[in-house]
Order: sequence, then structure tokens, then C-alpha cells
Amino acid sequence: MKKLFMTLVIAMMAVCAQAQVYLGGTVGIASIGSQGGDDETSFKFLPEIGYNLNNSWAIGTTIGYRKGTFSMLNNKLSNANDVKAFEISPYARWTFYHSKMVNVFLDMGLGFASGEANHVDFTAFNVGVQPGVAVNLSKHFTFVGKVGFLGYEEMNPEGDNNNTHAFGFDVNGNNVQFGLYYNF
Repeated sequence: MKKLFMTLVIAMMAVCAQAQVYLGGTVGIASIGSQGGDDETSFKFLPEIGYNLNNSWAIGTTIGYRKGTFSMLNNKLSNANDVKAFEISPYARWTFYHSKMVNVFLDMGLGFASGEANHVDFTAFNVGVQPGVAVNLSKHFTFVGKVGFLGYEEMNPEGDNNNTHAFGFDVNGNNVQFGLYYNF
């Protein structure tokens, strides 16, 4: 067991030494109030890890938790005021514009979420493309912004035959993400 652990540590150090691994993610909190309605606080914690295959391609995944509203293309759960979900979203990133300070990319991936909305369990699935911009702040830190989604989404409430399917393009203030990466 000790040898296996040391081998894994050495392998991880070798991968990180090549400056191809990045670690970061998105953390967000919002307070939403409406006149005559309930106030809502939502948050998300979505850590991300990725590996740069070359200058133009990377692979990675986000794994995390969100509480609050759960937005789909057709806003099926936009009125649900008690949504809690665990999600995982692996992706392939294609960076098609490079400069010294700014890179523009497309994340092509699929996502899976499992959670509860108003005391009803649900699963959700999506596959699509999300554009983004990476600003290199230093050798090790990168600010990342993502906006929008183009693709297919599906939500399946448990015990309900009212499954929701949507295909489309979604760009709005609820679908903007900002994050920070540390590049090894």
C-alpha cells in the first residue's frame, strides 16, 4: 500500500511539473428578492480540474453542488424555490484564439445532475457547447468567464411522467460563470 501511494504521488508530481494541469472552479452566491414573494439565496460550489493536451485542446471536469434555482433552456424549474443538486460535467475544451493575455475557447461536454426540487427527486442531463474567455493574469493564475449554452437538455422528475426535453441556445444573466484557475 505504501509503495502504491508513493508511486501515485511521484506520478502526480511528474504530471504537475509539466505545467499541463489546472485546478480551479466556480463559486457563486446570489440573493434574489421579489416584491410580495419569498426571498431566495442561492449558491454554487463547482471545483474544476483539467489537463492541457496541447496548446489548443484540454480535457477536464467540474464536480460540485448547487442550491437555489436550477436553470434549463425552458426554465422548467424556474419557479422551484428549493432546489439542491449534485452535478458532474466532463468536457473537452478547444481553444481557437490565442494571444499572450487572452484565449477564447469552446467547452464541449456533457453534464449530469441529481437532486431534489420542492421535495421531488430529479435527474438532469445535458450535452452541448459553452463559449468562454480565459485571461492570463500571471504564469500560474487565469481568470475564466463562460456564458451561454447551445445544446440539448433533459430533466426527469422521479415518479412523474412529465419529463422535459429542450434543445436551443441560452444566453442570459443567469447563465454566466466566472472562475479562477491555478496552472501548475
